Amino acid sequence: MANHKSAIKRARQNEIRRVRNKSTKTRIKTVTKSVRLVAESTSGEDAVSALNSAKSVIDNASKKGVIHRKTAARKISRLSKIVNAAKG
Repeated sequence: MANHKSAIKRARQNEIRRVRNKSTKTRIKTVTKSVRLVAESTSGEDAVSALNSAKSVIDNASKKGVIHRKTAARKISRLSKIVNAAKG
């Protein structure tokens, strides 16, 4: 454990951020999985609506700095590719 006052505060802040980021990252994984499942099982309309909700979650995570903006773009691109293949 840290000994300096500033290091103790930094450790406390890091723990709070870690917990917050963990919930956001878990949410990203959940919506990504749901888009993949919907895309392979049902028609294109359901997949598109699932994709739109996933885009929103991923973009918000990127905006908050939980994930990098290019990581968010890559995730959205890959999901879009899957949904477009399912539609066509």
